[in-house]
Amino acid sequence: MHLLIPHASALGPEHERALRELELPHLGALLARLQRDPEPLGSDEYDPIAPHERALAQARGWREERDGPAPLAAWRLREAGHDDRGLAWARLSPLHLVVGSDQVTALDPASLALSDAESRAFFEALAPLFPADEGWQRLWLSPTEWMVAHEQLQGLPCASLERVIHRAVDPWMPEPRLLRRLQNEVQMLLHGHALNRAREARRLPLLNSVWISGCGRAVGGALPQDLTLLEGLRAPMLASDLAAWALAWRELDAGPLRDALARVKRGEPLRLTLCGERLARSWHSRPLGLLQRWLQSLRGAGQAPAAELEAL
Repeated sequence: MHLLIPHASALGPEHERALRELELPHLGALLARLQRDPEPLGSDEYDPIAPHERALAQARGWREERDGPAPLAAWRLREAGHDDRGLAWARLSPLHLVVGSDQVTALDPASLALSDAESRAFFEALAPLFPADEGWQRLWLSPTEWMVAHEQLQGLPCASLERVIHRAVDPWMPEPRLLRRLQNEVQMLLHGHALNRAREARRLPLLNSVWISGCGRAVGGALPQDLTLLEGLRAPMLASDLAAWALAWRELDAGPLRDALARVKRGEPLRLTLCGERLARSWHSRPLGLLQRWLQSLRGAGQAPAAELEAL
């Protein structure tokens, strides 16, 4: 069994204080019984993909030095039950960009509250930018996930959506000329569009941009069947709701992590991966003899895990 927890930590003094105040007894006891892998995944908060995305990519068999940028869009298509047809895909996430005095901030695509019909109408409005006679393929996946494919998208580096939600977009703007051009053309087409005028009349946020991410052709395979992704921390973290994030952590500790601790105490195998903004770090159980298990039981509840989480 492999548990993977994204957004387990974040940068900033307010998150450090929240971590130190959190009581996570089952996580602390679990880490005391597991062995930490020697090397973490990731480097720093400027990596274009988040640590949990990197961990999931490696679980598929992806290796950056061999395969190039992680093809998150093509993998997402496969997860949704679609044939990626060996094409190089990119995901377009509809956005509302807020222009402030000192930065442009991307809101969560979910905040647009697009219905299926409205989302499809916007997606079709963008069709002239992706002509089929020039080799483009298009696929509507969900109200906040639009897919396009073209050979020129293969291997293009770009930041994932996880890096920009509720943050300044300037540091993450795409460098490849094709992606910059497409994003500019999308913004120009949407400006003053009838669909946006209708939203403005209903006092809804305008769909004024898209975020292009996950470019490339799928490599590797499916995620391992024993991997469980626990995403309860994602929404409160991206919304910077520390109270809700702390509550979600306590719920994880009282539920899946309590069950994982019981599993380890029974001598069953477990792998745990915790992901912050800079790093993803994993711990694993080892087969123990009776004497080792008895000695381990004397360790008690373990230490508070705040230090481990702050380092992510």
